[in-house]
Amino acid sequence: MTFEQLRIFLAVVEHLHFTRAAEALYITQPAVSAAIQELEAKYGVKLFHRIGRRIEITDAGKLLHLEAQAILTQVALAERGLRELNDLQRGELKLGASLTIGNYWLPNRIAQFKRQYPGISINCTLSNAEEICEGTATGQFDFGLVTGGIKPSLGATLEQEVVGKERLQIVVGKSHPWFEQKQISLEDLSTTPWVMRETGSGAQQMFEQALQAWGIDPVQLNVVLVLSSSEMVKAVVESDVGAAAIPELMVTKELQLSTLRAVQVIDSRDSISLPLEIVQPVWKLKHRQRFQTRLSKAFEQILIQ
Repeated sequence: MTFEQLRIFLAVVEHLHFTRAAEALYITQPAVSAAIQELEAKYGVKLFHRIGRRIEITDAGKLLHLEAQAILTQVALAERGLRELNDLQRGELKLGASLTIGNYWLPNRIAQFKRQYPGISINCTLSNAEEICEGTATGQFDFGLVTGGIKPSLGATLEQEVVGKERLQIVVGKSHPWFEQKQISLEDLSTTPWVMRETGSGAQQMFEQALQAWGIDPVQLNVVLVLSSSEMVKAVVESDVGAAAIPELMVTKELQLSTLRAVQVIDSRDSISLPLEIVQPVWKLKHRQRFQTRLSKAFEQILIQ
């Protein structure tokens, strides 16, 4: 079995058509047919069903598809590593970041890296923390940058390192009863409607963990909206719908303009009143076993400075 045969096989799987696969690879259709027939003959299996003018992949083909993708991915990583030995003059860095980290915390680090290595392209995907963890574990990203914890099932796969911190602020709009209050008590938290992020969001994980640490079950809160973006949450609260816990990086301007007000939660259960904060680390995630290029090591140095 050769790399060329695997490359041709994957093209046929993608197009489910011998002629289109040949066109995509800039080779002849007979060359494509011959490569597939040789694989089928050598291993005594059918990789595709021929049904009239169309083809369908068989169970044997599905098995080879998974293995071929993994093999060619490893080859591509090795080739990429060799190319990047050329003084980091070219290459691609693939990052995944949770939404707030990607929009507010990460851009300065990317800009610093680009000033040092202008020939390197950076592909950054933004999603919720859970999806970034999964993508880093499967090799979609060189690094994942998230807040909140990772699933225990990914602990053996992903290596974690703290590279910063994120603070959540509980904020309200101008018409909210808390707007003129500098402080609220723990008991006050259950007296107002809340706008939340979706399950899987790093910000949501942070808020729920803080509530539990304060002895409050998150289900006790009156949640009136669940949204998939912290920007949406901010806009809704700014329009005077309830309260929300929003990353501090996102509301700096709104707090300065007084379109939002941050309120301090006070724990008065003991004889001494203590202010409560919601602060969690920014985690850098990387795969424990995947090949790490000089390029990724250079960006890692930017993150941990």
